[in-house]
Amino acid sequence: MSIRPFVFRAFSVVLMTLGAGVASGQGYPTEPIRIFCGASGSNSNLVSRLVAEEISGPLGQPVVVDGRGGLLSIESVLKARPDGHTLLLYGSVVWIEPLLRKTNWDPLRDFAPVTTATITPNVITVHPSLPVKSVKQLIALAKARPGELNYGSASAGATSHLGAELFKSMAGVNIVGVKYRGNGLAIIDLIGGHIEMVFIAVASVAPHIKSGRLRGLAVASTKPSRLLPDLPTVTASGLPGYVSESQLGILAPAKTPATIINRLNREIVRFLQTAKAQEQFSRMGSEAAGSSPQEFESTIRSEVAKLGKVIKDAGIRAD
Repeated sequence: MSIRPFVFRAFSVVLMTLGAGVASGQGYPTEPIRIFCGASGSNSNLVSRLVAEEISGPLGQPVVVDGRGGLLSIESVLKARPDGHTLLLYGSVVWIEPLLRKTNWDPLRDFAPVTTATITPNVITVHPSLPVKSVKQLIALAKARPGELNYGSASAGATSHLGAELFKSMAGVNIVGVKYRGNGLAIIDLIGGHIEMVFIAVASVAPHIKSGRLRGLAVASTKPSRLLPDLPTVTASGLPGYVSESQLGILAPAKTPATIINRLNREIVRFLQTAKAQEQFSRMGSEAAGSSPQEFESTIRSEVAKLGKVIKDAGIRAD
């Protein structure tokens, strides 16, 4: 009997076993991990660097941050091998953009949720001259003056835009939107009294609310914000069920093995739950989150359903 066929078959079995190990996540990671995110200076870039620094040691491999920004990061992860060595840390554009225009990705078909990283609630903020001090009073005033009040926001589909449109839909009011190139310009005009309100990230307006130049009515989260602990939630202030938050989450390519997803989740959430993470993200105006892959997937599905209806009913399209 020739030994060559036997050796070949044995070698093939070894290769198949190794391949099965890689596919199931055994021995992961085997090379540096790359996190794609927003451009340098963006929140997703800063969060990515903090996460990368903390999970590199436990995973035993370098974690590199690649801040390509825009849609390039999404496209890069979309085309990557589902082996856990390529991740995406990005915001709601991943699941909102397909609702605004045709894209070549589906948020849940093409990506595997790992965990929610941070949550930043919006704050309903008005100019001090507006005669309202609660969400309930704002709704009453808007109903008494349909089409007369206005809000400022960034581009179509931005959290500041969809948060306002969600408010209009749930409260049954007619408030006119004014678009700006960025939220910063909307805040400047609000301070100047050129618009009446914004629905904007807490960190953007907290200093102006504390100084008295603007009036915060309520935070659009499920619980009060650490940055503005004296403000009630929108639910407690007159519009039950209203939540408008910016979220950053971590995703992997679809078909990444569950063992790898769970390993990543365990190491990332471990960091997010530390006092160090809470303090660092609080300084950025966000709250460290941390969720199971299933909870993050449920959040995406809920956001797509809720905001998809708002986008459709309001006829919103990408700018």
